Parts: sequence; structure tokens; C-alpha cells
Amino acid sequence: MSQKANFTEKKFLVTFVFVTSLFMLWGVAHSMSDVLNKHFQNVLHVSKSQSGLIQLSVFGAYFVMSIPAGLFMKRFGYKLGVLLGLSLFAGGTFLFVPAANAESFGFFRIALFILGCGMATLETVAHPFVASLGDQRTSDQRMNFAQSFNAVGTIIGPVLGSYFLLRASSHEVTNSLDSVKNLYMYIGVFILLIAISFAFVKIPALIDPHTATDADEPEAVNVDLAPGKKLFQHKHFVWAVVSQFFNVAAQAGTWAYFINYGVEVMGFTDSKAANYMVLFMVFMMIGRFVGTFLMKYIEPNKLLAAFALGSIVSCILVAQGWGWASYIALLMINFFFSIMFPTIFSLGLKNLGKHTQQASSFISMGVVGGAFFPLIMGTIANHDVAHAYYLPIVCYLIIFLFGARFYKVQR
Repeated sequence: MSQKANFTEKKFLVTFVFVTSLFMLWGVAHSMSDVLNKHFQNVLHVSKSQSGLIQLSVFGAYFVMSIPAGLFMKRFGYKLGVLLGLSLFAGGTFLFVPAANAESFGFFRIALFILGCGMATLETVAHPFVASLGDQRTSDQRMNFAQSFNAVGTIIGPVLGSYFLLRASSHEVTNSLDSVKNLYMYIGVFILLIAISFAFVKIPALIDPHTATDADEPEAVNVDLAPGKKLFQHKHFVWAVVSQFFNVAAQAGTWAYFINYGVEVMGFTDSKAANYMVLFMVFMMIGRFVGTFLMKYIEPNKLLAAFALGSIVSCILVAQGWGWASYIALLMINFFFSIMFPTIFSLGLKNLGKHTQQASSFISMGVVGGAFFPLIMGTIANHDVAHAYYLPIVCYLIIFLFGARFYKVQR
């Protein structure tokens, strides 16, 4: 009988804690960009569809950077990969200073693109890093646990954005872009301190389960069950890339117009709608902790399919614009969304052996779905923000199919 798999090993604890904390950083940045949507609509007078270019800049960086980040990680290792990601992340935040001085939406998009390159690098590195810090059988639990702290970051983002950005613009500060400049400068300094600290962390020698070759225990390590196949001949991996594309597309669109929904459908002020976005992200954090617990008893793919169905029902209710009933359904979308990104990631990496690091790059690249979907939703939201929430239903149908059927590893 095989021994019960531990969550992680004692020698990996310090590394695991540090890498898990990185998930929080890009959570802050992602949710902050959704507050920027509304702030730039107010200050730079861009339309909803134009503000969707913010997501195009951030998520488009994933398309550009994910493969180079994977190659860098394969050549130089996890630690230098993390340091590269943090450096790009900090560089992007510091570019907000000249962008604010120039009062240029285009310059802000360049800064967001560099910031996005940093996030893409961190995500490409951090997911296989976390997966390698223990037994393959518990990789789903580790990824969902780490992503729970990403949810904590998404809570912090709207809190900062509401206080420093939307509050400032509502009080008609002389130049409310100063609040953007100051906030991102402080974030950049904090990220630099994290990078310096991580440079001094000693990473234990990793026996990476992704490179194991012992097929006697295929469940304990990430053995390639079909070593003769090329990466894209593994159908479960291809479906994971497609599912991640639609997953992040749905997430980006849902988040981008959450504040607009609160203002236009519920009649909230900008700052009040942003405060509800904090609750929105709390729902995601709760969903991730609940999902991590449920995975002890329910297979990850089945839970993924069930949560996708929950999202479909929620989107239908949100699109009706029925006041609080629809708004609660909007909050529930984030609960159901909670486990999707890490679970799709983990299922897509199963049993890929030597292909795992390259596969991580392509699954991260699937995040480019978030670059285009807000533009499409924004076009509809310009006329009716509630009806725009019909569009994510297509995305969740794809995710349901992956969880119900196409997740299976084929020999």
C-alpha cells in the first residue's frame, strides 16, 4: 500500500511560505487594475470599452512574456525566475510616476504592460514551484491553498483603490492622478523589499517530481504516462490551455465592470461600489478555502465542473438586473470562480514529466483571454452593463466540459 501523501515536507516550509506570499502580490495588482478602470473613466474621461484596454495591457503581457519566462525558469531555476518577475513588477509600478506626470492613458498602459510582464513571470514560475514542493498527489491542495492568499491580495487591492483613488476623485482633488502615482510608488518600494528579502532565502535542493522517471508510482510523482508523445499531443493539457483562456476571460470581464454594475444597476456611489468589491473578493477567498477543504472528499475535476455550473446560473441571474437578488448572484460568481484557475492549472500539469515546465508557460499564456474579453463586454456594457454578463456563460460551459470529461490523462 502506498503511504498517505503529506501536504508538503518540513524542509520546504520556509520556501513554501515565501512563494505562497507571492500569490498575494499579483492578486493586489489584478484587482487594483479593475479599480483603475473606473478611476480612469472619471479622471481621463475614457469610455467603458476604452477602459477595457487596461486589461488588454495587463493580460496581453501574459501572451508576450509567459514563454520567455518559462525558458528563463528552465535555464536559471525557480529562484532567479521569481527575482526576474519581482524586478519587472517593481519596474512597472515605478513607471506610473512619469505616466501620471504626463497625464497620458497610453503611458499608463505601457506601465501596466511592464507590470503585467512581471506578474506573468511570477505566475509561470510560482505554480510549478508550488507543485514541486511535495508529493504530486497533494499538488491540487497546495495550489488551491497558495491561491487562497492570491484571494487575500484581491481583497487588499480594492481597499487600497477605494481609499486612494476613487475617494480622491470623488472629492475632486486638484490632480487625482497624484493619488495613482503615490500609491503605485509605495507598492513598488514594497515589492523591491520583497525581492531583496527573497534573494537571501536559501532554497533547499529540490528533487523535482516533474522530472521523475519511475513509473511504478504514477500517482506519487508526475510521471509522463505516454513519454513518446509531444507536449501538444497530451489532450488534457491542450484542454487546460483552452479552459484557462476562457476562465481568465470570464474573470477579467466580470471584475472589470463590477463597480460599473454597482453604480448603474444598484445606484451606489463609486467609492461604495468599490467597497463592495472588497466583499466580492472575500467571497473568492472563502471559496478557495472551502474548495481546498472539499478536495479532500471530492475529486478536483468534479468540483470544478460543479462550480462552473454554479457560475452559469449566477451569470443568468446577474444579467436580469433584479436588484439585490442579481447583486448577490454577482458576488457568488467570485465564490464559484475561486478554485478554477489553480485547479485547471494543476489538472493540466498532471503526468507531463519533462514537459511540465514548458506546459506551465503555455497554461500561463492562456491568461491572454483576459486581454480581449473586457473589450467585448465593454461594448455591450456601454448600453446595458447587466446584459454584458450573459457573455461569460460561454466561458463557463467550456470549463464545465473540461472538468466533466476532458481533464483525463490519456496514455
